[in-house]
Parts: sequence; C-alpha cells; structure tokens
Amino acid sequence: MPEATTQTERLKTLRAVLEATNEVLSVDEPAGARVWPSGFAQLDSVLTGGFRAGELALLGGGPGLGKTTFALQVARNLVTSGHSVVFFSFEHDYHSLMERLIVMEAAEIAGASAVRLPEVRQAFRISQGPDRMMMEGRLYGTQGGVEAVEALEGYCDLLYLHRSSGAQTDVDVMRSTIEAIRERTGRTPFVVVDYLQKVKAAAPPGERRRSVQLSEEDRITVVVEGLKDMSLDLAVAVLALVAVDKSGLAAASRTRVRDLRGSSALAHEADIVLILNHKFDVVARHHLMFNTGNAEQFHHWVVMSIEKNRNGVDDVDLEFRKRFENARFDTDGGRVAEELVDDRIFKE
Repeated sequence: MPEATTQTERLKTLRAVLEATNEVLSVDEPAGARVWPSGFAQLDSVLTGGFRAGELALLGGGPGLGKTTFALQVARNLVTSGHSVVFFSFEHDYHSLMERLIVMEAAEIAGASAVRLPEVRQAFRISQGPDRMMMEGRLYGTQGGVEAVEALEGYCDLLYLHRSSGAQTDVDVMRSTIEAIRERTGRTPFVVVDYLQKVKAAAPPGERRRSVQLSEEDRITVVVEGLKDMSLDLAVAVLALVAVDKSGLAAASRTRVRDLRGSSALAHEADIVLILNHKFDVVARHHLMFNTGNAEQFHHWVVMSIEKNRNGVDDVDLEFRKRFENARFDTDGGRVAEELVDDRIFKE
C-alpha cells in the first residue's frame, strides 16, 4: 500500500468519528474500543472491563512468579468465551503449551485433585505398546484428563500458537500473522507476547542494508514502540510479558516498573503495567509477627500491582492464589488487605 494512502487513512475529522460511532450504535453494536476480559474479575473491574483494543499491557515480575501461567490462563479464558487469541511464544514449544492447557482445563473440571503436569508428560512419553493409544486413551483414569482434552477440542480452532524466534520474529512478522488470522477467520485476535525482550528488533529503515548493532536499551525501545504502534494500527489488545533486570532481581526489594529490563520506553509506551511479587516477600513484618500462620499462607499468593493504567485507576494491589500444580491461578482474587512494603521481609 502506498505511503500516501496510509497517511490519508490515518487522518479523520471529528465529524467522521461521530458519524462512524452513530452508525455502529444504530445497529445496536457497542461503540468505542473493543474489550477482551481477562477472566480475572477483580482485574477486569480495575481495567473497566478488561484489555482494550489499541492498548499495550505489560506483565512483569521475576522468574517463577507465573507470568506465562497467567498469560496462558487469560488466553484460555478468552477462547472459552468465543474470542480468538494468538500466542507468540519465545520460551515454550507447541507441545509444552498444550500440556499446560490440559492440566489447566482438568483443574477447571475436577478441581485440586485434577491430573498434574508430570502425569500428563509421563502419559505422553511412555510407550503404549502395539495399540498406540491417542491422548484420551493415555489419560484414561486420570482426574479430568480425558474431559480436558475434549474441552480443548471445543476451542482449539480459536487459539493460535506461534513458535517465535528471537532471530526471526519481529513486530512485522507479528503484524502479518495477526492480519492473516483476521483475513482467514474474520476475527481480531487478542495478542500475547511471551516475552518482549526476546522479540527481534528490526533495524531502522535507512540502516537495513547494513549490519547495525543496537544497544540493549535501543533494541527494547524499538520493540516496545513497535508493539504499541501495532496495537493502534490493527486495533488489537497486546499483553506482553517482561523480564526483570538483573539488578532488580539481586536487590532485596519489591519489584517495581523501574526494575523491568530495558529502557524507560517500557513505562512510557505501555498503557497498562502489571507487576507480580510473591506476597510473602512484600507484606509488612507485623502481619507475620502477630500471626505466625500467615507466613505459610502468604507463600501461596502473588500480589499483582497495577502500577500504570492510562485509562483508569492505578496504584492498586490485587492478590491471587497460586495453583501452579494445576498450571493456573484462582481467578477469584481480591484486593490486598495487608500493608505492603518496598523492602523484602527476608533478604537472601
């Protein structure tokens, strides 16, 4: 498409916006940005319904806090509600994501006693003899395993898994993938990027004919700006996972947006910034001193802090129960009642 046409399409009078809105409302369709609910009621309440088209949301936190688990659970919640999702995975292959979804779905069906990830992996690994049983047969007798596979078959055409590569997958690849899904299905997918720092940064247009080595900060700036532009241009919601800087991991303090690995552009470009911390690490000491039972309980929870929310309330701390043995979180979390601190209670 010629550049002049692209620039013309970007320009609209306010009258055109008003008329387009009235046209949509006249056929009883919702106007404004499309919303994708996360399925976590407390988070959706703070985000006024969920993630919105044209917005870039970042989910940051140290290793082992469940960033991928949360993102995959949001994807699962969306496809079970009839939405489509594309999951750009730089960390896990297709089979690993499928196994996690089976375990997650089994827990939705059978509760805490549902089949767990080691059992699923073992069932798919061991030889089944001459019968060569399919997935349902291999999971027969497990709690919720067979039903989970059947549930996946019900929404599998709505979830697109992209095995992404730091050497090949840049924002342009993501754009073309999203556009291909939209052309094929007529649906605009919710977009997950796992994770942002592994996205290939395309060199500036004038530099693409020669090798250009970008600094880490410049590379991440290019990527986050590209993701934000993509969310606006394609009217999609993007949830990008973000790693924490090494200095942030080493410090005995609560992880904040400033600790995300890369440039200040992360905080500037993002519309929403969600930060995960272990609750035990950030709760004030007096909650442990006067009730020793709290210490064990706090280990089972994560705190999700909404540190930035461009179109709503921020500085909100939510908590969700970890169910990592079931590859999921409890969705019915709440607001943190205890006082939180920036310095960790126990320092390594």
